[in-house]
Amino acid sequence: MATIVGGIGVSHVPALGLAMAKNMQADPYWEPFFKGLAPARAWIDSVRPDAVVIFYNDHGLNFFLDKMPTFAVGAAPAYLNADEGWGLPVSAPFPGDPALSWRIINHLIANEFDLTTCQEMLVDHAFALPLKMLWPDGVTIPIVPVAINTVQHPLPSIHRCFNLGRTIGEAIAADPSDRRVLVIGSGGLSHQLDGERAGFINKAFDTAFLEELVTQPERLSRYSVLDVVEQAGTQGVELLMWVAMRAALGGPVRQVYQNYHIPISNTAACLLALEPSR
Repeated sequence: MATIVGGIGVSHVPALGLAMAKNMQADPYWEPFFKGLAPARAWIDSVRPDAVVIFYNDHGLNFFLDKMPTFAVGAAPAYLNADEGWGLPVSAPFPGDPALSWRIINHLIANEFDLTTCQEMLVDHAFALPLKMLWPDGVTIPIVPVAINTVQHPLPSIHRCFNLGRTIGEAIAADPSDRRVLVIGSGGLSHQLDGERAGFINKAFDTAFLEELVTQPERLSRYSVLDVVEQAGTQGVELLMWVAMRAALGGPVRQVYQNYHIPISNTAACLLALEPSR
């Protein structure tokens, strides 16, 4: 049977990609975040995943405001990256895992989730950057992308995203293969990039959120989407991906590693590694 070996929550700030492209990882501004990647990479090597499921939010590359699904799952043999206007280097195509994708899709639909299923899919920085940071020499294991709408209101609730992640975790556990699956939640944490609160970061909320995410993730459902916007900023709703990642892991987990740093381009940047308690 397939096994979920762990989960990672990681920020996907485009400026991180530009810093990597310019080899600025040792610059004093960037180094506190980039130095935190080495322990996570070593842990990934130790748990030996051979497939990845990544929860991320599309920023207009594959979906736009005229057609914005709440949840979309990729079922393609490969996923193409493209320049969104940030000037980031375009990555080589990412390998897909159609068999695992369809198992997840079928299980979600059987559990009354209405999905957009994508047999072709462009993937943006929210997908590509975490993979580049965690596998700097290139990721060769297959990937299943799961996009969650954080752009066009109404957004899915924390409760709904928790159930999404939990149901995907069930689908992976029921897979008859011997896959070792790593789950990634890409985004956040607190940040707001525009409006009167541009530059807003709420470290106290981030700290409390991370603690509950590890120990009592179900309690996070008490926050509405508007609560999250108030507490974490307009773009802080990206923490929905972290909730889905945590829910996919199931029961109790052990925190392997955490690196929280502010600010990175007006964002509370974090990397969190978790593994299920066996």
